[in-house]
Amino acid sequence: MYDVDLVCEILRQILEAGRRIERRFSPVRQPDDFLATDDGLDRLDAICMMLIAIGESLKNLDKITNGELLRRYPNVDWKGAKGARDIISHHYFDLNAEAVYGICRKDLPILTATIERMAAELRFSDSR
Repeated sequence: MYDVDLVCEILRQILEAGRRIERRFSPVRQPDDFLATDDGLDRLDAICMMLIAIGESLKNLDKITNGELLRRYPNVDWKGAKGARDIISHHYFDLNAEAVYGICRKDLPILTATIERMAAELRFSDSR
């Protein structure tokens, strides 16, 4: 078994990063919005930093839970989420604004909803 309190804290941190991304992404209507102005580029940088944090936290969750927890929630592409962290970190100057836009628009809402569900289920099972 793993440390439920530690896992819940990591889930909380992921949710906070997700909220930051959602707030920063809210004015973006198309991928070019990231590239058109310095403000857009700053927004892209800040979002990428939070995507790196989320990917790293997911890797830690997998390690702490011996791969058990994420496997219970197959509706999220966990490998892709962790891989996005690697791509952003190691190929930063080759970033694709369209890819980041797609992650924010379609993947992040599913990921954050699933993380919220995980946290609620862990808190419930821990209270028994």
